[in-house]
Amino acid sequence: MRGGAVLKAVRTPSSPVAPAAFGIAVAVVAVVGATASGDAATTYTALRQPAWAPPSWLFGPVWTVLYVLLALSGWLYWRNGGTKAGLITYAVGLALNAAWSPLFFGAGLRTVALVDIIALDIVVMVGIWLFSRRSRAAALLQIPYLAWIVFATALNMALVVLN
Repeated sequence: MRGGAVLKAVRTPSSPVAPAAFGIAVAVVAVVGATASGDAATTYTALRQPAWAPPSWLFGPVWTVLYVLLALSGWLYWRNGGTKAGLITYAVGLALNAAWSPLFFGAGLRTVALVDIIALDIVVMVGIWLFSRRSRAAALLQIPYLAWIVFATALNMALVVLN
């Protein structure tokens, strides 16, 4: 397949290439996070925690659902004529997400991880606004993600203060 034919296949709304590309991009973020986390459950439980901190076993299932929603959101946005600004915002959000686990767990840089996740919160809010201009469904699919990362920001902040 020549370059133009590949681009045409990706741009065709019924093509499986585009949703797979978004799924792969999000899966890479998930793998980076999981790999960098090492023994995150042990590290997490060893930290002094606020009373409202969730158990470590909850993070895996929650992130699995959120990553599926995030990939679907990106694909729907793209499929509905998503702009370059929206796609760049989405990519920056994925990069910030991928950076958090290596910072927090891998390097133990909890304050730097807090700055990263605050930036992620802002980028996701901007992304939701941009997505809403092309696809309400794509924007709505990111609301649970935003809610979780805002909660994670508060938890990160509490862990910085307590440790």
